Amino acid sequence: MIKTRFAPSPTGYLHIGGARTALFSWLFARHHGGSFVLRIEDTDRERSTPEAVAAILDGMNWLQLDWDEGPHFQSQRDAIYQQQIDSMLADGLAYHCHCSKQRLESLRETAMREKRKPRYDGHCRDLGLPAATGSVVRFKNPQSGSTGFHDLTRGPIEVDNEELDDFIIRRADGAPTYNFCVVIDDIDMQISHVIRGDDHINNTPRQINLYRALGQEPPKFGHVPMILGEDGAPLSKRHGAVSVIEFRNQGYLREAVLNQLVRLGWSHGDRELFAVEDMIRLFDLQDVNRKASVFDMQRLNWLNEHYLRQLPLATISEQLQWHWQQAGIDLASGPPEHDVIEVQRERVSTLSDLVAQSHAYYMDFDNYHPEHAKKHLRLVAVPVLEALLALLQALPDWHEQALHDVIEQVMAQMELGMGKVAQPLRVALVGSSVSPSIDKTLLLVGRERSLQRISTAIDWIKTHRAVT
Repeated sequence: MIKTRFAPSPTGYLHIGGARTALFSWLFARHHGGSFVLRIEDTDRERSTPEAVAAILDGMNWLQLDWDEGPHFQSQRDAIYQQQIDSMLADGLAYHCHCSKQRLESLRETAMREKRKPRYDGHCRDLGLPAATGSVVRFKNPQSGSTGFHDLTRGPIEVDNEELDDFIIRRADGAPTYNFCVVIDDIDMQISHVIRGDDHINNTPRQINLYRALGQEPPKFGHVPMILGEDGAPLSKRHGAVSVIEFRNQGYLREAVLNQLVRLGWSHGDRELFAVEDMIRLFDLQDVNRKASVFDMQRLNWLNEHYLRQLPLATISEQLQWHWQQAGIDLASGPPEHDVIEVQRERVSTLSDLVAQSHAYYMDFDNYHPEHAKKHLRLVAVPVLEALLALLQALPDWHEQALHDVIEQVMAQMELGMGKVAQPLRVALVGSSVSPSIDKTLLLVGRERSLQRISTAIDWIKTHRAVT
């Protein structure tokens, strides 16, 4: 049975690189009808925080990368690790090391001076030393031969065991180390495939040797390329948003973010757009590139605009709820949400834009946009607004065609172009000269608010534009 895992360290937000790894692992499991495990690797007790755990879970839930097992927490499995280390010591697979920090630093400095790779020299390997204050436990790595594996994305990789030192599996403070814990966890959780970033390639031979020492068959490994910013440097905060939740907060749809993530190192012909169902059906690790991928913000923006225009209204509505709440907007106080989405989604790039440009349909505003008011709310606009107000007050039905006819009637009566009529009205209705077509704007603002706001604008002009 195929079983993959995503195992983030809770020391911060869910980074785009981690989300891409999670997505690839999730897709691989779903494609093969297998299981996907979420494991929180919180062995770094000083840096791991509950807030970071919550951020990771929020990001996974927002992307809808559901897990079949977990979340498992390494911090809750310490007894398992300690028992296994004690067994390895008893079986001669590990040993206590008393080497001081000074000796280890001297070894490192000598290696650097001689242009060799720094590594522990095995000084305590065969001394049979007991545990002592400040001592560590090291794994007895094979001293000869080589360790090879077939990487599912990169092909054959082989490393001489002489290059791999006896790495620490229990620190001086008694805490087990990363390379040890992940092997024990993957054995216990029966992980069949490990998909992770290529920054872990150096760890893989060490972990494979540990699997074999414990009499276990290692899982299959696939290392995916790193993600770069558009300047070619590793993706970081200086490139802008790098947290999954930041993209949610900025108004990106999960479909756009997932589509962007899946194309960071994976492709299927020349195809650019993938629904999640398509990703599951088509994803294969063999199609993952070896080269680093570039996170292209312009492409993400294009994807977001595409999905805003194409997704069902209900799908967009579900993701809009968080944004309405953040803006303090009560949807019961204005037009049907689907009507707003239908009108606005052709005009905006993000959900945040949609909400920002829809406030006036649900909430009153205190001020007009200064430049727009200066240009359009002038004394010459008063007769236009008064004519509109009279005709709109007399309308028996407040529907789009009737509203359109009123605009046309005022334009004809006053021999004015659309701009001279629509723009003052638009600023009166929403506070700025930016809105959908004027008849749709009237429809969305609603009868009571429209009439009240037109009347308010007329009074405002007479008060503020008495002297031109």
